[in-house]
Amino acid sequence: MVARSPLQFLLLLLVSFICLKARAESSRSVVFIDGSSNNYIRDQNPDGAETSSMLLDEVAAAASVLLGFAPPSSLAADSSSKLNEVLLANPFDKPHAVFLLEVNGIDGADPLLSMDNSKLTGSIFKSRVLGPSKAALELPGEDEVSVVHLDESVAAECNAACLDKELANIADWLGGSYVGSLESLDGMLTLPLASGKALNLHVEKEAQLQFASGLISLFKSVKRGVEVHEDFAGSIVSPAELIIGHFTGIKILQEEYGPGDIVQQAMEVFQTALTKSLDLLYNSHEGKIVGVVISKKEPTPHSGGMIDVTFPTRVSRFLEEGTQAGFPIHTLEVLLVRRSLAWITGIILLVSTLIGVFLLVNMPLTRDTLLYSNVKLD
Repeated sequence: MVARSPLQFLLLLLVSFICLKARAESSRSVVFIDGSSNNYIRDQNPDGAETSSMLLDEVAAAASVLLGFAPPSSLAADSSSKLNEVLLANPFDKPHAVFLLEVNGIDGADPLLSMDNSKLTGSIFKSRVLGPSKAALELPGEDEVSVVHLDESVAAECNAACLDKELANIADWLGGSYVGSLESLDGMLTLPLASGKALNLHVEKEAQLQFASGLISLFKSVKRGVEVHEDFAGSIVSPAELIIGHFTGIKILQEEYGPGDIVQQAMEVFQTALTKSLDLLYNSHEGKIVGVVISKKEPTPHSGGMIDVTFPTRVSRFLEEGTQAGFPIHTLEVLLVRRSLAWITGIILLVSTLIGVFLLVNMPLTRDTLLYSNVKLD
């Protein structure tokens, strides 16, 4: 018994370390949401969000499958089985459209995992996200996928009058109001909450203006995605559609004010904006689109977001052969073979032409000749 005590203590430390590591890695989550008219996501048990977990590479692979492309060949067998737990196994029925949004700065209990499913009409699959902080979404080519990026630089590109107009538009979209102006430093954006209260944003303050700008960018990006879909709607072959971006408004408010009431109220407003965005996309795409929302608390150590969109580099065979500077003999052999084939083909065509002309000139003038018709001979 005494000999086992140190071993048991070490095992206890190891289990505690693994639990702490898993808890630290589980600060990220993902929510898959589809429309009511078309189901692409499996129904999840009510307690599934508490136990389900996915690797970030699996999330990117799921988005690739929803776009209609095969997952990367490097995906492990266990990860392929995980995709079957999330997606419906119908290879001929895919939405070919994904709304991929990353939300930064969510602290404490994840509001996305506790999102009320009754606010959305489609199937929802919620899961914790484990694994590395970066993954790649590999797409076949830019001509096969239309990518719309969410741009959060509205405040930097707009002047005061332009921002006042955009703030008024976002207030109408979310059922709120906007009074005052940025120029007079009394602009007030009021957005209603589900609890009956309202979030009052003083947009002359930088952090609150950045949150409002994020809502504006979200709305404009969704509208641009709808317009792109309508442009491709009449074409015979339309590409897959990906709307991707990052929402950093929550993180900016949390860094400025800490985990207070304004952050909680801002999260409620974001949930309303997300629901309205998905409704717009579902209506325009007739339900053939899936929303993938990833949330995280810690900042990404790399530039950009957690999922990077990558396209393969296509290099022609001629350019590939031309870059083989280390093998001049091979290049000369290729040129010699090509020129030899060209000369031989040209000589064969010339000889064939001369033989044909000779036979045509010396053809006898009979009744069934090919040179003259029977009418002329008669």
